[in-house]
Amino acid sequence: MQTLQAAIHVGIDVSKSHLDIDTYPDAAPKRYVNDDTGRLTACTHLQSLSPALIVVEATGGLESPLVGLLAGKGLAVAVINPRQARDFAKAIGVLAKTDRVDAFMLARFAQAIKPPVRALKPEETQALDALLTRRRQLVEMVTAESNRQSSANAKVAKQIRKHIAWLEKRLDESNDDLDNMIRNSPLWQHKAEIMQSILGVGRVTATTFLADLPEIGALSRREISALVGVCPYSRDSGSFRGRRSIWGGRARVRAALYMAAIVASRHNPVIKAFYEKLTRAGKAKKVALVACMRKLLIIINTMLKTDSAWNPKIAVSEV
Repeated sequence: MQTLQAAIHVGIDVSKSHLDIDTYPDAAPKRYVNDDTGRLTACTHLQSLSPALIVVEATGGLESPLVGLLAGKGLAVAVINPRQARDFAKAIGVLAKTDRVDAFMLARFAQAIKPPVRALKPEETQALDALLTRRRQLVEMVTAESNRQSSANAKVAKQIRKHIAWLEKRLDESNDDLDNMIRNSPLWQHKAEIMQSILGVGRVTATTFLADLPEIGALSRREISALVGVCPYSRDSGSFRGRRSIWGGRARVRAALYMAAIVASRHNPVIKAFYEKLTRAGKAKKVALVACMRKLLIIINTMLKTDSAWNPKIAVSEV
């Protein structure tokens, strides 16, 4: 009697210098140099396996060239949060952590969990994402240099001031590039205008949503909240009722949403009233602010879904 061959699932641990690849159910470890030649060789090897699914951890962008190459060849690739993989390894009793172990655990994760495969971002969205990432890096460098300046001696402080001036000029150029890119896309321009019609949502927040949350406007309120990571999760056991907390999701979107919620909770009448209602009810300020983040996200999602600008009456119903 002929038996069906088990589907092959692949895990890839990506580091700056190497790609460690392993398969499940049968371990077959391989290592390739993480450069153009190594990625092409790895891709050819994986094509020969015809895997059901390939899982890669998000590693701050190091995985992007490989993921793009694999997806471009028609291979099913899922990029997951590293914490998911680590929690899975602990759950099945694997405490060791090496590149080879990580690759095999990712392959087991692929077979057991089957995370969803996400389509590649369109070329324009990837370009927008790259510009936004560079802007974020510039802001971080300006902040770091400003902090150093306060404790530097006069000579070093003068050098730092010059560097800050140079960085701020690059930041202005980055802002102009982002604005031009959005203006050149009628769809993006329209979505950005809808989002920025909300008092508290500015250019950076709208651009972050366009680049890092293309699903906005196409999902339900519960789905979009879970995707961003502002959906509170229960921690109950028996009669114990733990504190609800948020975790996971898209950190860059959540960071932009946090800043927007701070501004909105002070200046947007609808969000401000919602924030004050929660604090009067005894909610901690941080808890109330997270609730404002979720409500603001839901309002944006609804506005884009209905293709409508800010309307306080409709926004109140969402709150």
